[in-house]
Amino acid sequence: MNRMVDDQESTAPQALGQRRSVRPRRVDATDQAILTALSRDARQSVSSIAEQLHLSRANTYERIARLRSSGVLRGYTAVIDPRAAGLETAAYVFVTLKQDDWEVLRRALADDPAVRHLALVGGQYDAVLLVRTSTVEELRRVIFERIQSLNCVQATQTALIFDDHTQQVHMSPDDDGP
Repeated sequence: MNRMVDDQESTAPQALGQRRSVRPRRVDATDQAILTALSRDARQSVSSIAEQLHLSRANTYERIARLRSSGVLRGYTAVIDPRAAGLETAAYVFVTLKQDDWEVLRRALADDPAVRHLALVGGQYDAVLLVRTSTVEELRRVIFERIQSLNCVQATQTALIFDDHTQQVHMSPDDDGP
């Protein structure tokens, strides 16, 4: 088997603060079909996927294992409605950083459960954070006491989210792959 990743790499899902160096691997049409099936229902069995795609169970299992070990398939997750789970307050926090402090910000907020997404961006701001909390008071605490208190943060601007829609992303056979 031709491995496309270093032997030391973990196949565990990554936390927000972790980085993973993965060499790109070619995803063929069969791999794409497996990813499509898993993106629609990650709870289905390997046997079910194999049957749907007219593959052997062993081949399907091997391909899923290879997709995991190469970093293409990073894990399985539940889709949770944040409001139904009690996270009724949300905001995008736009952050201006001191020079070259992206990694400092990323590490500092990696384990903060209120920070649901953190992205380095180009343009007027350096980073955008999606923050979800149960109350406005908690949101205020996260922004003023947690984010703005970091030495790497020069300034923030907050946009409250009044309503949102999260599109469920499913791979389709027409996608070009990762």
